[in-house]
Amino acid sequence: MNDSEILRIGFLIFPGFPMACLTSFIEPLRAAGEIAGRQSFAWKLVSEHGEKVASSAAVSFEPDCALTDLRDVDMLFLLSSPTSTFTDPKASNGILRAMDRRGVILGGISGGVFPLTRAGVMAGHRCSVHWCYEAAYRAEFPDMQAEGDVIVTDRRRYTVSGAASAFDLALRLVEDRLGADIAHEVACWFQHPTMRGEGVRQRVPMQASADPSLPDLVGRAVALFAGRIEDPISIGEVADSLNVTPRQVERAFKKATGQNPTHYYRKLRMKAARQLVLYSKDSMAQIACAVGYASPTPLIAHYRTAFGLSPQEDRARINAFRVVGDMPVPST
Repeated sequence: MNDSEILRIGFLIFPGFPMACLTSFIEPLRAAGEIAGRQSFAWKLVSEHGEKVASSAAVSFEPDCALTDLRDVDMLFLLSSPTSTFTDPKASNGILRAMDRRGVILGGISGGVFPLTRAGVMAGHRCSVHWCYEAAYRAEFPDMQAEGDVIVTDRRRYTVSGAASAFDLALRLVEDRLGADIAHEVACWFQHPTMRGEGVRQRVPMQASADPSLPDLVGRAVALFAGRIEDPISIGEVADSLNVTPRQVERAFKKATGQNPTHYYRKLRMKAARQLVLYSKDSMAQIACAVGYASPTPLIAHYRTAFGLSPQEDRARINAFRVVGDMPVPST
């Protein structure tokens, strides 16, 4: 593809897709055309059957065509919630696989990586998964290479974690086709301070009482905790791994976070449990096992302490706010 050609991009939208992800990708491309004085990008909105689609913000979009009628695109990005599925998966997944054979770049934005993976086109590829969907993604696709980077491109698979990273990927496409100066001006138009590329990790919320930058000892301990959600590690084992005493670990956590390491670790496990409660259909027994409990009873007790309601109540509460079908909120 030479510089004089137009890069043609399709956006396959599912009910309840995150609207910000779509606009964050399209707007930089539009601005680049205005700044450069020539059209270098073209895009189409696509739905499975050509039907109107309501976003997570309850704003409806009229697609340009149905998936079966989509022709002549160089890239296709899926935008959805984690629980989105095709109404006719055999036919629609087959279309995605056929597009892959024709050399079309396939991608997923935010929850769009879920139906992309279900289509069977991600085997052997790395992908970016938003931190709030990570536990649900790993539970459904344990053999996939899910990563915490904001952007992951692996051959002809482009995946990004959310709306801001969709903007970053759009800037990268602008830079590739129109140069760094145009990409920089587009970023300035939207007051986008930096263009993040691959290798940049997602920012994950810490406890409110935590320092902006955790001390080395605490950071290394948190990394050990995060790697042992399903098979919990004791504070003594953490201390041994870090060549310190358990008392040193406790003092460091108390100073940096205002919590003891046991409570901090439990909150990490509860966050992982909540992802599975909100973004999967796993039973309470399965969720308990996934976050290191032998039975649902202690999970439910700790979940209620952490969030003020049981996991069953939390799932029912989210269901009450779903826009269409199984669309969970929040949508990133």
